[in-house]
Amino acid sequence: MAEASAMENGSIKGLISKDMRHGRTAHNMSSSSLRNKSDLTLVNRVRVGFLRSFLANLQEVLLGTKLSVLFLAIPFAIVAQYRHFGNPWVFALSLLGITPLAERVSFLTEQIAYYTGPTVGGLLNATCGNATEMIIAILALANHKVSVVKYSLLGSILSNLLLVLGTSLFCGGIANISKQQKFDRKQADVNSSLLFLGLLCHVLPLMFKFAGKSVEQTAVGTLQLSRASCIIMLIVYLAYLIFQLWTHRQFFEAQEEDDVFDDDVSDDTPVIGFWSGFVWLVLMTGIIALLSEFVVATIEDASNSWGLSVSFISVILLPIVGNAAEHAGAIIFAFKNKLDISLGVALGSATQIAMFVVPTSVLVSWMMGIDMDLDFSILGTSTLAISILVTAFTLQDGTSHYMKGLVLLLCYVVIGACFFLFKTNHESGANLELSTSQGLDIMRI
Repeated sequence: MAEASAMENGSIKGLISKDMRHGRTAHNMSSSSLRNKSDLTLVNRVRVGFLRSFLANLQEVLLGTKLSVLFLAIPFAIVAQYRHFGNPWVFALSLLGITPLAERVSFLTEQIAYYTGPTVGGLLNATCGNATEMIIAILALANHKVSVVKYSLLGSILSNLLLVLGTSLFCGGIANISKQQKFDRKQADVNSSLLFLGLLCHVLPLMFKFAGKSVEQTAVGTLQLSRASCIIMLIVYLAYLIFQLWTHRQFFEAQEEDDVFDDDVSDDTPVIGFWSGFVWLVLMTGIIALLSEFVVATIEDASNSWGLSVSFISVILLPIVGNAAEHAGAIIFAFKNKLDISLGVALGSATQIAMFVVPTSVLVSWMMGIDMDLDFSILGTSTLAISILVTAFTLQDGTSHYMKGLVLLLCYVVIGACFFLFKTNHESGANLELSTSQGLDIMRI
């Protein structure tokens, strides 16, 4: 009982084995760079044990991140939704509120991993690592917004491969311009192979769609091929987890050093208890689901109000804001010449989305009676293919400099400009209808 109480108060020392500490993933290491060390001096003066434990957990979870100020956006988003302050405001505030929540989910999975061990913790991280994308995808499917699902997942992969990795290599190259930055190619090779397999599963349904005499004749076959491909992708992802967490764990373990953290946050012991972490994880996931529902419901209104296409918001804005904390952590470690961690974040997230979130979304849509396939259109599939190829060529020699990062960044800028100008037929029709309606109103006046 005393040990359990000590665990709950976050004061235990030496109860976590060295193997557990070294089982941390690059995602956990990346998010740790944005955490604050909590000062529990005032909380420890509280004499009531239960109240002291509750306040300590509250402080660790809500104030233990450098993004804590963004938590204020959550109540504002809820008030804006139910007081009808305007859907663009609801959309913007919800996106800002999701940012610290995504970082806290990573923190809580790491805390739970201290008690479950590195293997179960790794599985939990693999499940919750991209919880935001998964939740948004399911809610968008429930609202029959298949295009939003496809564009947002495509944007998440592109942002990890080009924006996050490109910024990391560029900033790391500038900060260490007198050094030759090197990284372990083994992890990059595994992730690149999986990304190419995922790309094949996207290209084949697209080619199959146009292989027949008409698109209508091949529609059913395209859908069936996509669903079969998704099952294969999930089987491969399961094999990838076995490879990552059991047989070749050393390829993916983040190498910790004494100077990794500027804020000297202790990583040897958990700061909250197991059940506290579990309850907070469920609560945070629920709030992410609520805000994601607001995002999905208001994305079209935000698009019309801001003059941005839904495709641009889904491909560019959603991934950048939703994973800002993780992305910032990867860049910080690149500054410190720790590219293995940065690559683990960027390539790991891209692989998880491509091989787990995307096929899961397709199979979930199948269960919901919604037809979603792996055909991400010629434009989407082409940008995905070029991004994977450029990234693979960039990482092939195990060394890095700022020019490689600059090339990846500029590729992302060009793709962003393309989707900024691109409007789907639905959006174009809506805009034409709106313009016609406004013209008729003017003629009446």
